[in-house]
Amino acid sequence: MNDKDIPVVFKAFCDENRIRILKLLLTGEKCACVLLENLHISQPTLSHHMKILCDSGVVSMRKEGKWAHYSLSPDGIGYAIAVLEYLYKRNELSCNSAADDTCCVK
Repeated sequence: MNDKDIPVVFKAFCDENRIRILKLLLTGEKCACVLLENLHISQPTLSHHMKILCDSGVVSMRKEGKWAHYSLSPDGIGYAIAVLEYLYKRNELSCNSAADDTCCVK
């Protein structure tokens, strides 16, 4: 796992509007127009958020005519989960191997 890819994944989850978009996509694919109706944001703002979500791999997009349709990407969600597991395991390894246990006082 490349450490340079990790911030891209976290960026997808660090905005209230993007979380709202992800919640809307939990029920299935949505056209951009449906997202706009539910979020009450401008089209350029939606485009900005969708670019970040798509760049992270968590959301995928398909075009149908002039409309964009968005859905959660199982591979992208799996990668986000893998990033969290990677960071968690990396932290556990560093704490378990440390000679000084004070960093992990519980």
